[in-house]
Amino acid sequence: MEKAIALLEVQGLTAAIEGLDAMLKAADVRLIHIERRLGGRLVTMVVDGTVADVQAAAEAGKEAASHIGKVKLSEVLPRPHPEVKKFLYTNVKEE
Repeated sequence: MEKAIALLEVQGLTAAIEGLDAMLKAADVRLIHIERRLGGRLVTMVVDGTVADVQAAAEAGKEAASHIGKVKLSEVLPRPHPEVKKFLYTNVKEE
């Protein structure tokens, strides 16, 4: 099966936690990377899984996070290039 990744960038740590919770509950995805900037005011989360699961997770995360904070980005990358994977799979082994 083809792998995909989804990025969800939100303003505020509380919105990030709410969005990530929704993403992980909505589909069979796993968290592979998180980045906090501006003292946690801007948080980017990256999950991976199958294309269908990642799309469902991205939609659920975007919807949940938008109720609490501002969603800056929600993007799905099907079949990401190997160089992109090297950048994102920093603390997690790729399956």
